[in-house]
Amino acid sequence: MIEPRDVKTVADAKKIIEQRELNYIKVGLFDVDGIMRGKYLSKAKFFSALEHGFSFCDVVLGWDSKDQLYDNVSFTGWHTGFPDAHVKVIPNSCRALPLEDNMLLFILEFSDKAEVLCPRATLGRVIKLCDKMGFEAFAGFEYEFFMFNETPESVRAKSYKNLSPITPDFFGYSIIRNSVHSELHHQILQLGIDMDFPIEGLHTETGPGVLEAALNYDIAANAADKAALFKTFIKVWAQRQNMMATFMAKWSTDLPGQSGHIHISLKNEQGKNVFFDNKNKHNISDIQRHFLAGQQKLMPEFLAMIAPTVNSYSRMVPGMWAPVDATWGVENRTTALRIIPGTEKSQRVEYRITAADANPYLALAAALASGLYGIKHKLEPLPQVSGNAYQQNHPEEIALPRTLFEAAGRFKQSSVAKELFGKQFVEHFAATREWEEREFRKHVCDWELQRYFEII
Repeated sequence: MIEPRDVKTVADAKKIIEQRELNYIKVGLFDVDGIMRGKYLSKAKFFSALEHGFSFCDVVLGWDSKDQLYDNVSFTGWHTGFPDAHVKVIPNSCRALPLEDNMLLFILEFSDKAEVLCPRATLGRVIKLCDKMGFEAFAGFEYEFFMFNETPESVRAKSYKNLSPITPDFFGYSIIRNSVHSELHHQILQLGIDMDFPIEGLHTETGPGVLEAALNYDIAANAADKAALFKTFIKVWAQRQNMMATFMAKWSTDLPGQSGHIHISLKNEQGKNVFFDNKNKHNISDIQRHFLAGQQKLMPEFLAMIAPTVNSYSRMVPGMWAPVDATWGVENRTTALRIIPGTEKSQRVEYRITAADANPYLALAAALASGLYGIKHKLEPLPQVSGNAYQQNHPEEIALPRTLFEAAGRFKQSSVAKELFGKQFVEHFAATREWEEREFRKHVCDWELQRYFEII
């Protein structure tokens, strides 16, 4: 019997479906916001799709996270009639769905004309660049997420206020909490094993009902798949338990934001970690230094890919564990980039600016591509930051955009972004972020009412 994660080819995919006597298979792809969109396909349709691909309405590239149509993109819209776009099945993405009896899931990816806008394919192009430079990229994602004793119905009835977290108070790394609620933790850990996004560490973070999961590192393509599936199916699992999980960057004014840090390293063709050089201080090789410099230089230009929602910028304020400048330091958690010195196995850089709301494919594409650009051009970083980066003044050139609209504008004008990701992707993605900001501007928030209603 072939197991889901042993599937590598079209023939393997057909074989496992025959062995399991499946009549239907679940397929899904990730849109611009990192939301998984998909359907069930009949066995006959799926077998055809394995060989030839199939058509998927391109509206998923033309609407936002609330299914509202963008009014400023050229690829798709009312003017095109929302035609189908070609997608392909990724055989080696096959996974069992433990929450559905005897069901398999396969990831899809846009191909042909739509490939230039596809988040997964965008990361794929960056990985190909990495390969051409003689490196293999490895990555591991960490996510903080709040969990509530709520349902999709109850949060709406409460207007998303006065929600009930699964545990009260601030209790980071709590053995009491993870022992009292051990069944919950065990189920999350088991879900990671069953769906092949294994969790290296799981603990309570500081805040009511907040957990942090560090996913095992893997080659870059697999790491992004695992991160995207983790975010999707933690939400699925939670709702099936009459709970909800949120990956908003900052869901509460009074509580810390939620990170989505990415750990990255590169290996050469001999399998050696090229970031490690024990002849240098902190074991930082020349390649790692150039990689870091590229990330630092391009972070302000690429921030829209890393902080893609209006809410992302509520997290990025001093003292909230989210940097406001593209700083770097050695083992410094107040900086945007953290060098983690270690052995040849563990030497890496942590891309700390990323929040939990980012699309994993695009966040990793930005973090990796900028580093590769630094290596290619032998860039040098600014001096490292020691101590509290929030309380220091930094060069204007590494100041990060303060709003999504500003970030989208920087991205749209970036010649390096067009070089690395393609002009069509940059223009489309920037337009979607400008739309997101404009949608926000249409609405009046509680803060405005409380501040201005009576007194102005």
